[in-house]
Amino acid sequence: MKFSLFTGTVLAASVLFASGSAMANADLAKAKNCMACHNADTKVVGPAYKEVAKKYAGDKTAEDKLVKKVLKGGSGVWGAIPMPANPQVTEAEAHTLVKWILALK
Repeated sequence: MKFSLFTGTVLAASVLFASGSAMANADLAKAKNCMACHNADTKVVGPAYKEVAKKYAGDKTAEDKLVKKVLKGGSGVWGAIPMPANPQVTEAEAHTLVKWILALK
């Protein structure tokens, strides 16, 4: 019985940690002003994050490409409106944000 209670507690903690981690990345996106132009589910000025995840699914170079766009900006991939560089985001934060975006389904 103790083993099942322990296992259940560990499982519950893992689920809470995982959902907290995902929430923390959404909070980071809000804090770094990414949500002014993006939303997880719908296009705002830029594409929905879920569309970005879908477009780059299976692309092993996607993380590096997208981190570069966050840090330096880019244009032409999603239409005529350019994405400006975000000087508020560090390279480590950009990797965190991009991993979170690419994991969205």
